Amino acid sequence: MAKEKKAKEPNKGKATVSAHAISVSAHPRASYAIRRAKGFGGLAGLVLVAWLSWQAGALPVDAAIRGLVGGIAGYVAAWIIAVQVWRHLVIAEARAAADKLRERLEAAAAARDGSV
Repeated sequence: MAKEKKAKEPNKGKATVSAHAISVSAHPRASYAIRRAKGFGGLAGLVLVAWLSWQAGALPVDAAIRGLVGGIAGYVAAWIIAVQVWRHLVIAEARAAADKLRERLEAAAAARDGSV
């Protein structure tokens, strides 16, 4: 007998998202700005921690390792902050676009009612 194959359940374990959902990752400026913030955060963390370790008298190898750890921490911190900031900005842009559309629809309805 041949083994029967089970039909795969679509999106098992994944949340389904509407095609009209607001997403930070789909925003054209947000994804670029978040990548840039992560890069600057990583570099700033690396340089700052390595310099402070060097000034404190750590060996060069220890300063480099601490700098790498500081770079990772700066990268993660900048990523979290940038996503939170852009989440609020994307929602604000969506609300502004919805308000502008609502005003245009109301103006069109008022013009249509006034001309009839």
